[in-house]
Amino acid sequence: MVSGYYRGGVDSIIMRVVDIFLAFPVIVLAIAIVAVRGPSLTNVMVALVFVYWTTYARVTRGVTLVLREEDYVLSARSIGASTGRIMSRHILPNAISPILVIASLGLGNAILAEAALSFLGLGIQPPEASWGSMLNFGMQFLRDAPFLSIFPGIAIFVTVLGFNLLGDGLRDALDPRLRQ
Repeated sequence: MVSGYYRGGVDSIIMRVVDIFLAFPVIVLAIAIVAVRGPSLTNVMVALVFVYWTTYARVTRGVTLVLREEDYVLSARSIGASTGRIMSRHILPNAISPILVIASLGLGNAILAEAALSFLGLGIQPPEASWGSMLNFGMQFLRDAPFLSIFPGIAIFVTVLGFNLLGDGLRDALDPRLRQ
């Protein structure tokens, strides 16, 4: 939000940092982070936040660039409202709906990334449960007991599909152009 509101040099610096992070494939960067820090739930969460923050930064910046030119923001600026007040009272409430949609869609991506890391043995470690670990364990018995891999795969599929449908529904519900 700071990047979109101030623009200029601040915007350039923040967006170049975002571009550097976007230059690396998400899963490769997450694997590298977890490999360095060690496999655990905390390290997986740190790695996923570290690789997925760029999406939120880009969306928030784009929405802020549009909202900072709205009449109500210009009016608040003209009566002497502080920058912090303008961002917290005027821009953030109007920018929250696209951020919520991106967050619900991002949950599906995070679940897939966590399952991939756990499948590779870099994620959540036993005795804690993880669908990726369950898939990895079930691979050993794929011929004799395929359900050991099928059910965790179905659980991942249904959960990710649910979050994607939630994101689509939020987009439809929060988009003023679609209201009638």
